[in-house]
Amino acid sequence: MKVSGFTFIRNGSRLGYPYLESIRSVLPICDEFVVAVGAGDDDTLERIRGLGSDKIRILETRWNESMQDRGFVYAQQKMIAQYTCVGDWAFYLEGDEVLHEDDLATIHASMQRHLDNRSVEALVFDYHHFFGSPDWRAISPGWYRRAPRIIRNSIRTWAPDGLFWVVMDANKRGRYPRAALAGAPIYHYGHVRRISAMNEKLQRVGKYWGDSHVHFDAYRIDPQALAPFVGTHPGVVREWLRQEAEAAFQPDPMHMPSRKERKHRWMMKLERRFGLELSKKHHSLLQP
Repeated sequence: MKVSGFTFIRNGSRLGYPYLESIRSVLPICDEFVVAVGAGDDDTLERIRGLGSDKIRILETRWNESMQDRGFVYAQQKMIAQYTCVGDWAFYLEGDEVLHEDDLATIHASMQRHLDNRSVEALVFDYHHFFGSPDWRAISPGWYRRAPRIIRNSIRTWAPDGLFWVVMDANKRGRYPRAALAGAPIYHYGHVRRISAMNEKLQRVGKYWGDSHVHFDAYRIDPQALAPFVGTHPGVVREWLRQEAEAAFQPDPMHMPSRKERKHRWMMKLERRFGLELSKKHHSLLQP
C-alpha cells in the first residue's frame, strides 16, 4: 500500500495557519506528501522547504485572482496537488487541520483494511472544531461533524471547493463518495488563531467566495453551540497553540443568537430528543 498526502497553502505564516504542524502530523504515515504552494508575500515556501523531508514534493503555483465563485480557486489548488499524487490513497489535510500522534496507527490500519474493498471510495474522520481557544469546541450541527479526508486515488473525482469531493459516475452524474469510518478525529484549529491573523485571513479570502468581511475583532458564538474540550491536543501543535492561539476566550452568556444560531438550537433539541445527526454530510456512509 502506498499513501500520498497532499495539501495547498498560500501565505500560511501571515494568515496564522499551523501548516507546518499539519504536514508534520501526517508525514509518518505517508510515502510522499505533495504541497501546492501559491505565490505569496511571506516565508511559507521557505519554511516548507525547511522541513527537510525527502517525502515532500513542492509544486509552486499561481492563484487565479479573478476566480471569485464559492471557493473554486481552493478546489483548483486542491486538485493540482491531488492530480500529481501516485499512491493508492490520497490523504488531504487543510493547513489548519492536524492529526494526533496516538491515532496514526489506527488511520494507517484503516487504509490497509479497506485497500482491496473497492466499494469503499473514501475514509471519513470525526472532527474537533476548536473555537475561540483550544479549550472549547463547536458542537452544533452548523459545523460538519464528519468529513472525508482520504480518497481512493484510482477513481474519477473532482472538488467544487476545498472541503469535499464529487465522484463521477459514467461521466454524467456526480455524487458524494461511498465511505467508511477512519476511526479517528481531525483536530481543526482554524478558529483559534490570534484575532489579528484571523482578521487578515478573512479580509484576504473573502473575495474568493464572492464576499467581503467586516473587520474581525473578537470571536462570537452562541454559547449553546460550544462544549469544553476534554482530551489532549496533538503534541506537534502544542507549541503553536502556546504562541499563536487565543487563550482568553470565554463564551459570552449575554450573546444574542442570530437567526441561524436559533435554527441550530432547535436542530440540537431534535438531535437530543430523537437521536438524530443533522449536520451537513459530504459522503455516503457504508454499513460496516
